[in-house]
Amino acid sequence: MDAQLKKGLLEVCVLVSLKKEESYGYKIISDISPYIEVSESTLYPILKRLESTGCLTTRTKEYNGRLRKYYMITEAGNRKIRESIVDLDELKRVYEFIYKESGSSVL
Repeated sequence: MDAQLKKGLLEVCVLVSLKKEESYGYKIISDISPYIEVSESTLYPILKRLESTGCLTTRTKEYNGRLRKYYMITEAGNRKIRESIVDLDELKRVYEFIYKESGSSVL
């Protein structure tokens, strides 16, 4: 998969994983790994970027004697999800065109 496309999709996946409840890095990886490959070295810069753009907020809480950072989605993060869904709908139409016009039976 194209690196830039994957980066954008990962950002949305992270935000969606936080819609129901706050979470921490390892749990986020566990939640989205069945759908898209993600490592710690990829996830944490994404979390930092989403936090710096106001899409996430954080808090720390002690867990087993260590501080754990929890991430929560903001209204800006929810707005980013909604905008991304519009983009994904357009991308889906493009893929459908490519499959249809190329004669591919995969979709």
